[in-house]
Amino acid sequence: MQTSKAESVFTKGKIKDVVVYPLKKFVDERGWLAELFRHDEITEEFYPTMAYISVTEPLTQRGPHEHVEQADLFCFLGPGNFKMRMWDNRADSPTYNYIMTLFVGADNPQAIIVPKGVVHAYKNVSTIEKGMVINCPNQLYMGAGKKEPIDEIRHEDDPNTIYRMD
Repeated sequence: MQTSKAESVFTKGKIKDVVVYPLKKFVDERGWLAELFRHDEITEEFYPTMAYISVTEPLTQRGPHEHVEQADLFCFLGPGNFKMRMWDNRADSPTYNYIMTLFVGADNPQAIIVPKGVVHAYKNVSTIEKGMVINCPNQLYMGAGKKEPIDEIRHEDDPNTIYRMD
């Protein structure tokens, strides 16, 4: 098996400060519900400031990008299944240049806290089903009143990026 140039730059393993926890569905005759986060279970620096939901087409990728100040709290509950990949781009981190890959979604409901400085991308690996993701970041998109610059370094715009999903 041939190793890609991008894979050889990174060390596979858990990235410091990335938090992954299962999302439990409580099911009854009406349907189900799941707690996405609780202030008594996450560190204050990751407390959400807003929330949004996105739908990703089958076999479609979002990212890779990273944030300078923002942390993301992604919730993958389904529909759809995702490949989530993160790269530690924090030079002062003991896991600098580590790569971490998770498979999450309908078949494996998980929440993932991605700290600032960790490059991240996800791909809906479902072949026909649209995938849904909820994100509860700790910063407002474009700041208060949407008057600040977007806190995002978009590696997906660089055709030569070393941050690759495959």
